[in-house]
Parts: sequence; C-alpha cells; structure tokens
Amino acid sequence: MTTTFRRLGAALLASTLIVSAASAETIRWARASDALTLDPHSQNQGPTHNFAHHIYETLVDRDVEGNLQARLATSWEIKADDPTTWVFTLREGVTFHDGAAFTAEDVVFSLDRARSEKSNMRQLHVDVAEVIAVDDYTVEVKMNGPAPLYPNNLTNTFIMDKTWAETNDVVEVQDYAAGEDNYAVRNTNGTGPYILQSREVDVRSVLSINENHWAEQKPAVTEIIYLPIADAATRVAALLSGEVDIVQDVPVQDIERLSSTDGIKVETGPENRVIYFGYKFGDAPLASSNITDRNPFNDPRVREAMELAVDRDAIKAVVMRGQSIPTGVANPPFVNGWTEELDAYPAPDIERAQALLAEAGYPDGFTVTLDTPNNRYVNDEAISQAVVSMLGRIGINVTLASRPVAQHSPLVTNNQTDFYLLGWGVPTFDSAYVFNDLVHSKEGSYGAYNGGLYSNPELDAMIESLGTETDLEKRNATIAEIWQVVKQDRVLLPIHNQVLAYAMKDRITLPVHPENQPLMTSVTFAE
Repeated sequence: MTTTFRRLGAALLASTLIVSAASAETIRWARASDALTLDPHSQNQGPTHNFAHHIYETLVDRDVEGNLQARLATSWEIKADDPTTWVFTLREGVTFHDGAAFTAEDVVFSLDRARSEKSNMRQLHVDVAEVIAVDDYTVEVKMNGPAPLYPNNLTNTFIMDKTWAETNDVVEVQDYAAGEDNYAVRNTNGTGPYILQSREVDVRSVLSINENHWAEQKPAVTEIIYLPIADAATRVAALLSGEVDIVQDVPVQDIERLSSTDGIKVETGPENRVIYFGYKFGDAPLASSNITDRNPFNDPRVREAMELAVDRDAIKAVVMRGQSIPTGVANPPFVNGWTEELDAYPAPDIERAQALLAEAGYPDGFTVTLDTPNNRYVNDEAISQAVVSMLGRIGINVTLASRPVAQHSPLVTNNQTDFYLLGWGVPTFDSAYVFNDLVHSKEGSYGAYNGGLYSNPELDAMIESLGTETDLEKRNATIAEIWQVVKQDRVLLPIHNQVLAYAMKDRITLPVHPENQPLMTSVTFAE
C-alpha cells in the first residue's frame, strides 16, 4: 500500500469514527481535488471557490437557476446622479467568525485586494477606479465609465476582515504561481455559514456550523468533512461502502451502475463550463517540438488541421459515455453571446487535415507535448489521451504529460506550456469573462489564463470596450464580432460543454449547480 492510500484510508477511517458519534447532520463530501489555497483572492478556480463559499461570503451570488441574489449586500443600484458609480447597501448585524463586526471598510479592503497585482481575480475589477466607504453600511464603487453589468463580476469575490488581514500580515495576496505562502493559505476568518476547524491539504478538512451566522434559517448540515480523493475508483468505493455521503465528481462510466444501486441516487445536469485545448502562439519555436526553427501552431492551417482531426462526437460517445455536449465555441449555452451558429463544429476530415499540414510545410507532421490535469475535470486525462490518438492520425505525434491540477495550473498561468487542456466556467454569464482572461493579450489585469499568449490589439480594444458600454444592443454586437474572429482564428480548440453528475445516499438531496459549486447549505435530508 502506498503512502497516499494509507493517508486516504486513515482519513476515511477517522471520518467514519467521527460520524458514528455524530448526528445525521454531518456530511462527508468527496471530490477529485482540493482547494488550491484558502487565500480568497489568490486563485480564480472552481474547487477553490466552491470550498471558500462555505467559509467566506460575497456581496452577491447566484442560486442554482443562475439568478443573482443578495448576500452581504442587501441591495445594489447605479447612483442616481452618476451613471459611473454603483452603490451597495450592506447587511447589518453580520460578524466574522472571530466576532469582529462586518462593515464597509472590509468591503473596500477586499475589493482593493481582489483587484491588486497578485490577485488572480483582478480582471473582474479592471474597470474599477475607486472603492469608497460612504458610511459603515454603504459602499460606492466608482467605475472608469458606465458599467451596467458590474455586479455580475462579484459572485466569487470574497470579503475578508481588514483588521484580521493586517494583524496576520496578509494584506497582500498570495502569489500562488510563484509558490508563495501566507497565513491566509491555511487559516480563515469569514462571515460564512461554516467555520474551518482543521485542514490537512489534499487529505481532509473539517468545517463546523457558524451558530452566529446572519441567516434566519440554519442549514441542515452542521458539520462538513471534506475529502479530496483523486482516484475515481476510490471515490466511488467510498460511497458504496458508506464511508462518504456525497461524491461530487462521478466518473461517467459509473453513473449507470450507481443509479441502479440500492441506497444511492445520482443527480445530473449541464455545467456552465467548456473544456478546450489551447496552444502556444508566437514566432519562437516550441520548447517540446522537433521543429526548431519556427512554431507550427502559429500557422492557421495547422490549427485548422488539428480541429479537423478531432472527433468531438466520438469523444462524447466513447470517452464521456454520452455525458457531454460537443461544441465548436469556447462559450457555454448559459452565457450571453452564445449562438447555435457559433456552436456548430466541423465533421472530422483526416484527408483534408493531412493536406493542410503539408501545405503548411509539415508533410511528416511534428512532435509536441500536451499538458493535462488528471483530477480537475470529468475524464480530463482520458479526453487528452483521445485527442493524442486523433492527432496522431495526421502525423502530429503528441507526448502526454499528466499532472494534478495544483501543478498543472501554474504551467498555464506562467505560460510554460506549448499545448494544454483547460476548462473554463463563466460565473458572470457573459462572454466578456471569457475574452478578458483567455483572449485578451496578457498585460496588466487581462489575459491571466491566456496560456498561449495569443495577441490581437484590435480585439483587445473591442474587449476593453465591453466593460463600460451601456448600449446593450451595441455591446452584444461587439461580442458577436469578437466571437467571429476568435472562432475564425481558432484561438482555442473547444471540445465540449461539461455535464455534471453528483452521487449521494438516497436520503440526501443536493441539486446540481450550473457552476459546479454546490453548497452544503442546500442539502436536505429525507425524514
């Protein structure tokens, strides 16, 4: 038995012992990967946000239907005499876990921290000019121009206690990509419904109910035992043996079996997330290729050949067991800017793909390394393996490098990969979120996940205009124009929109969340 499995076994045993002495309100929640960090402004990443939402809170968030709802802000509106300023009225009587009062100065501090240089959340606040505390429960956010959709950007921007941050020397955001550490990486002080009691990274975290939370209705779940279990078979076995109550990342090959197992039920639904491949742009040769005098990916014929080699429908049928929605655009159907026309994708055409490679000067193909996570998305490594095989049919010989997402993500954000798989959710439900991070040139607050270093100054200007355009018809026309260029240039190689499956004991109900951020506050128990 390896050390990893001994640790997992010990964690599961400890969890079982705890639950045997606890009431039915304890939930043992397993998923494929842990939060990358607990510093709430360090990483813009789904599992990290999902975990943090139990401890920290945002001014606004979304329900399972995707509608904005009040959290720490009770109302928000554009200032009557200034169309460039948003006014947020804050919830009174809220306290942090250490008992400190929540006030406007915490919001000002948190928004400024989230838009600082080291924050991976800064692109969401790129149009903010200044944040001002008018009084203890009123905050004004002055924008660089009218920004009618700004509240949509706040659903994953968590509010910290300013005094706690100053006391513990965490005013600056953790630089995750550089390997920095700080007190907020493993310690928390939020206003949320649960309080962190213990944390063993990648093994086990325990949260207890916040008895002083502001919400009138207390959640049915009073204790959360969070168990990251990377191995899919181990996750499923833990559910079947009764060692865990909920498995968030259900392997597609196990959905049918679990659905027909007594005492287990499976909830499925589409996720607001696209799975895509990115590649390095620029004239410099690829570090992992046998072509040493130029970059094959820089030739549009090569990118077209790659798309024609990929069989999205086969990936759906074989790799995903029908649990995916193939797409030709890196924009889920939930999101403003999606159209059926953009969503269309070409049928595979191996002969045409081979001819395009020959026209581009690569009649014998070339070699390259593909970097993929193996514990972040549904069947992420298997998707990459399938694409490796498909590209091999046209002479592109790919070496697969598979890693946990904690090691994979910095390769993308530090632009240290030639070819990579990534998934992208859109919490704002607007295309600008995709453009700001994946398409805009990597400069300032833009392009944080533009791992391929694509750059188009004309598109950059159009993307930047979206943040302050008040004419929504004109704004949507600009979005459509940007998508046409992105699709024609094949800036990204989209594969499918992800479909989610949660498995749980049949006495439990947990709705599938479109952003794959289920909250244990939503759990109900059968009588």
